[in-house]
Amino acid sequence: MFKKISETIFGKKINNTRVVPLAIKILSVFILFILVSNFSTNYINLMFNRGKLIKLQKQLLIKDLKDVYNFCSNQYEIYQFNNDLENSILSIEKKMQTNLQYNKSISIGVKKDGALLFEASKFNKIGVFKDQDTLKILNENRRGNKTEGIIDFKFNNDKYFGIYKYSYKWDAYIIIGEEAREFYMESLLIFRNVSIIIIVLTFLSAIIGTFIIRYILRFVRIITNSIMNMIQNQKMGLIDLSKAPNDEITFLGVSFNSLSSSINNLMNIFLKFVNKDIALKAYEDKFIKLDGSKKELSILFSDIKSFTYMTETLGIDIIKLLNVHYERAIKHILLHDGVIGSIIGDALLAVFGVMTGNKGGINKSFQAINSAYDIQDVTAELRSSMYVARKNLIEKNGKLTEQEEKLFKAVLIEVGVGIDGGDVFYGTIGSYDRMTNTVIGDNVNSASRLEGLTRVYKLPIICSDFIKDDIERNIINSGIVFIEIDTVQVKGKTIGKKIYYPAREKDFSEELINNLDNFQRGLKLYYDGDWKNAYKEFVKCSLSLADVFKDRTLNYNPPKDWNGIWTMTTK
Repeated sequence: MFKKISETIFGKKINNTRVVPLAIKILSVFILFILVSNFSTNYINLMFNRGKLIKLQKQLLIKDLKDVYNFCSNQYEIYQFNNDLENSILSIEKKMQTNLQYNKSISIGVKKDGALLFEASKFNKIGVFKDQDTLKILNENRRGNKTEGIIDFKFNNDKYFGIYKYSYKWDAYIIIGEEAREFYMESLLIFRNVSIIIIVLTFLSAIIGTFIIRYILRFVRIITNSIMNMIQNQKMGLIDLSKAPNDEITFLGVSFNSLSSSINNLMNIFLKFVNKDIALKAYEDKFIKLDGSKKELSILFSDIKSFTYMTETLGIDIIKLLNVHYERAIKHILLHDGVIGSIIGDALLAVFGVMTGNKGGINKSFQAINSAYDIQDVTAELRSSMYVARKNLIEKNGKLTEQEEKLFKAVLIEVGVGIDGGDVFYGTIGSYDRMTNTVIGDNVNSASRLEGLTRVYKLPIICSDFIKDDIERNIINSGIVFIEIDTVQVKGKTIGKKIYYPAREKDFSEELINNLDNFQRGLKLYYDGDWKNAYKEFVKCSLSLADVFKDRTLNYNPPKDWNGIWTMTTK
């Protein structure tokens, strides 16, 4: 709750940078201006009122001074008559007491030497006028025949303003004064009360204004939150502006949506030409470097058989057929977290383990095997659809022409798949003007050689012992049975390598199991150099796989220095 309130007032933090809400900024500026404006107006009004008050007060003081001065003159006459100074002074002080308006108001008679002839106030008598500077001014004014006027002075350690008049009879300055702070206190209290009212009204206006401005700027908040989510998710999206008003903020959101759509379109186009991992890295890092790293990956290589015949027969239409095939094949590769390494005509290279690595994802070799079977399944479906089309044409036209039969054979796609794996270099190569993503390693070439062996052994998929060991070591009940086919030394290599057919358990039948048993017995004899008995076992096997071994063992004589490894002379 507190976090939500804090984020509403102070904003959210994105990458250690606080994004302050626009409404808060606007309100803060307006509140500051309102307070400064109101306080300034109030203070100026106070100063004007003070001037008026002082003017009125001085007029009242003049009136009081006139009354006091006349009373003092009368008392002087009485004093001259009865010679009772003390009683006259006491009468003057009583008269002065009646004119005192505030607690610190004073009426005094000051002799030329500063002695107080009479003194009326609401505090203890002082007896002497201590403000010598003011007394000096009064004496100088008197000598200059200025016997009355307005004056500021200090009395009892307080600042006073007032008026005075020199009495020739008493030879003293009659002064009536008001203490400045006390006189201004009421105006200060009014200023304070008005200021409190201003603050309260401003606070209430700020609360109401917050809701109003937040409502007016609600789509700024929607736009900001949407962009923040996009930053956190590292994915562009569209802002919902379905109920937005027709203003500049909405136009800003529409412009962002247009930009976002353009970027997403470019990203989708980008993803069609580069691998997903490279696109994500470019999106996150905002830069692609020419670098790479050593990774343990599984490599799938597929190639269309009889492609030369297909090209010669179909001509430019071969592109359409390839697109139909790749549309299905690549889809299944990507579904199994595969990355397309390259497409060169009829050949496709896919890499597994880049997206998932070795951290809890589905085993890369298992993904490669599943992708290989999906490729075989979609090509089988395509061939089936072609047979259906051929049947419909025959039913319609009676038979196919020679050219139609030729075209029919050309579109019956068959694919061989070779799979190997191990440590390879995976990264980007080229220049900063033109670069490409690639995988380099002996295992890549090996996958291509294994695909070539599918034509020799008449199998749809052949894999290496790396793939076999990787799956058997990491997956329980994979549903894949690895049938050893042969130990071969492919062209360009100096050592032999066991190769396997990854058969699916669901495809097994009793007949297949019997044939495989015959083949395995024949293969063991074949390795041991007993080709005569091996031939007998191969003959019992009706699988196309056994045909190549029948041809090799037909004459019963293995090559000289036979070590169980068959050397391939072609790719």
